[in-house]
Amino acid sequence: MNNKIQKPLIATKDLSVHYPLRSTKLFGPPPVVKAVEGVNINIAPGSFFGLVGESGSGKTTLGRALLKAAPITRGEVTYSDGEVEFDLTDIEKKDLQEYRRRAQLIFQDPYAALSPRMTVRDIIAEPLEVMGITKSREETDRRGRGIAAKCRLNLEHLRRFPHAFSGGQRQRISIARALVSNPKFVVADESVAALDVSIQADVLNLLKEIQKEMGLAFLFISHDLSVVAHVCDYVAVMYLGRLVETAPTRQLFESPRHPYTKALLSAIPSLDPDDYGKAEKLEGEIPSPTNPPPGCKFQTRCRFAIDICRSQEPKLETEDGHDVACHRWRELLEA
Repeated sequence: MNNKIQKPLIATKDLSVHYPLRSTKLFGPPPVVKAVEGVNINIAPGSFFGLVGESGSGKTTLGRALLKAAPITRGEVTYSDGEVEFDLTDIEKKDLQEYRRRAQLIFQDPYAALSPRMTVRDIIAEPLEVMGITKSREETDRRGRGIAAKCRLNLEHLRRFPHAFSGGQRQRISIARALVSNPKFVVADESVAALDVSIQADVLNLLKEIQKEMGLAFLFISHDLSVVAHVCDYVAVMYLGRLVETAPTRQLFESPRHPYTKALLSAIPSLDPDDYGKAEKLEGEIPSPTNPPPGCKFQTRCRFAIDICRSQEPKLETEDGHDVACHRWRELLEA
C-alpha cells in the first residue's frame, strides 16, 4: 500500500491580489480593490478543482493570479509537477516562459477568443511557434492535427476561418489551442457559460475525457453549481475575494456548512414542481471590495448574523476534510 502524500501541483499561501485606484483626495492613501484576500488552496495533479461564487467574488482574478497574469500583492504561489518547481511570486523571465507552456487558459467567450484573420490551423499552431516548442512546420502540423483530433475537429476544419463555426466548435478550437503545448495545469474560466445546454454537456464530457487521457489538472471557474457537480472532484466557494468553504464535491453538496453555500445550492433549478419557491433569497449585492464590511464579509446579507459576525472575521476551520469560515456553522448544522 502506498501511503506517500501527493504533492500539490498548485499551492497558494495567503494569496492576495490588490488593485490601487486613482484617488481624487489630496491626502491619504488611495483606495484599494481587494480582489483576492488571503486565499489558501491546493490543487492536486490530475484533479478537477471547481471554484464557484457570484459575479464579482474574485474567481477570475484568482485564476489569473495562478497563471501569473495578475499581480500578486502578498502571499505565495508555487507550481510543482515532478519535473520542475516554480515560485510564481518571484519567477525569472526564462522560467516564466517555461511555466507558460505548462499552464494554459481556456477563455469564456469562444467568439472573442479567436482571431478572425487566422485559419484554425494557424490558431492551434501559434503557441507551438511562439514558444519554440517545435522545430519544423511538419512537426507543428503533426502536433496540431493530433490535438485537433482529440478535440473532435476534422482535418478539413483546419483550413477554415473561425466565422465558419458554431459556438461549440469554436470552443473546441480554443481548447485545442490551450492543450497543444501539452500543459499540466489549465484554467477554464466560465468556458461553457456562453454555450447552449446540450453543447455544454458535450464540451464538459470532452474536457473530462482529455483530463483523464492527458493527466491534466483543471481549475474550473463557474457560477453554475449543477455544472460543477457534474465534473469537479473538489469545490471551493468564494465570496468577496475570500474562500468561505472548501470540500470534496459530494460532501459539499450533501452537507453544506456555510449559509452562503446553502443559498447558492438552493438556487439550482429543479424539475420537481414542489421545489418551486424553496430557494433562499439573498438580499442586497456583494459589498464593494474597496470598502468591505468589518467582521464576516457575508454578514450584511446573512440572516443568521449575530454580534460576533459583525466584529470578528471567521477563519477557515477544518473538520473531516471540510473547511468552512463561519462562527455559527456547527449550531446551524445541528438546527
